[in-house]
Amino acid sequence: MASAEQQDAQHTSFRQYLPDLDTPRFQAIATNDAHGHAKELLEHHRPPWLYGLYVHWRKLFEEPFKGVTNDGTVRPDLFPLRDEGVPIGAVVAAAQAVVAQLTPAQAAKTLLHVDSPEWRSWSNPEFLLSDKGVRLDEVSAPLRASALALLAAALSPEGYAKAVAAMRINHFLGELVRAPRVMNEHSYNLVLFGAPPSDSAPWGFSFYGHHLCLSVFLYKTQIVVSPWFTGAEPNAIDAGPHAGTRILHEEERLGLALMQGLTEAQQAEARVYAGMKDERMPRGRWNHDDQRHLCGAYRDNRVVPYEGILVSSLSPPQQDLVRRILEQYLLYLPSRSRELKIRDCAAWFGETWFSWIGGSGDADPFYYRVQSPVVLVEFDHHSGVFLANAEPAKFHIHTLLRTPNAGDYGFALRRQIGGTVEQGYVWEG
Repeated sequence: MASAEQQDAQHTSFRQYLPDLDTPRFQAIATNDAHGHAKELLEHHRPPWLYGLYVHWRKLFEEPFKGVTNDGTVRPDLFPLRDEGVPIGAVVAAAQAVVAQLTPAQAAKTLLHVDSPEWRSWSNPEFLLSDKGVRLDEVSAPLRASALALLAAALSPEGYAKAVAAMRINHFLGELVRAPRVMNEHSYNLVLFGAPPSDSAPWGFSFYGHHLCLSVFLYKTQIVVSPWFTGAEPNAIDAGPHAGTRILHEEERLGLALMQGLTEAQQAEARVYAGMKDERMPRGRWNHDDQRHLCGAYRDNRVVPYEGILVSSLSPPQQDLVRRILEQYLLYLPSRSRELKIRDCAAWFGETWFSWIGGSGDADPFYYRVQSPVVLVEFDHHSGVFLANAEPAKFHIHTLLRTPNAGDYGFALRRQIGGTVEQGYVWEG
């Protein structure tokens, strides 16, 4: 197992892969703001592979929501309504402070119905492909502060700190590639669903941008933070006012500790492919955009068969590592909600699978997934998008969480709550 010093060295080795900023791609992004940069893709179809992906995403968006499953069939009755101790009054007050500052034009783009399909139109590239809500680097400082206060009120303190770190790393990347108007600490959109925010009716919000996308659903004292995506390229800041900031290192360390702690026979069972782009992979198992991870943007209805090794077959210490991995992936949740979700996940260890792609040496890049009926998490080392590493590297990481069987976006809970609009109507005139 790599030491903390070795892991730090792997994460800060990115500087040998800094790109040539005199190429047309980087000259163009340096002169654009977010909207001009989006036109490069949406109107000029540059880069063509990402435009093709965007077209495919919009086709996926047209499908009615079903939810991620392991076999195409949604399993019912997995997610009960319950008290999770969320301080809903404080969260509602924070959301109301945002709403109070919106102009009519901003409100029209930001306050959507709780059942709006736009819950699903988030994406993690730096291109602003779904221009809804308010973008934090384009609004007043008080409104921006209120938007961040909403995020802080809804998430755990450590989850909020992780989100802020991801935003600061995005800013750092923007400085590295001279694209500060496209990628910065506040280049994120906020959208509210189910306004006005309520302590008794369902509502929520989406907070999304490059390498940080959070879908937050609230009903009374219950919360769902799913799906979410968190990535970083690089995953550590080595200069400037936030030097020393890093994220996703614990998810990396714990995943590798679990794989290295398996017996040789268990590793063979868990490892689905030996190579990160393995010749045995069927067409589509690796792709240019998501590389190995399966459940990113717009993949709301993906069928992901179980594979790897069954967690219930592992020893108690090995199962404890699975719990610790899941705790990292559930970090955005407030403490009581996280505790209950961990219990939910552990109760399904008899149908929880751990799978691996790649090597398991200290220096090897890798992919892993933990999947059950109630949670799916992925970790993937990527090749460069802005940095110039052609092969997956430890300093470019994508992670995500899905709640299978219609748990994403609080759908499974919403179906138990019923309608929120009074059906009766009486003319009083």
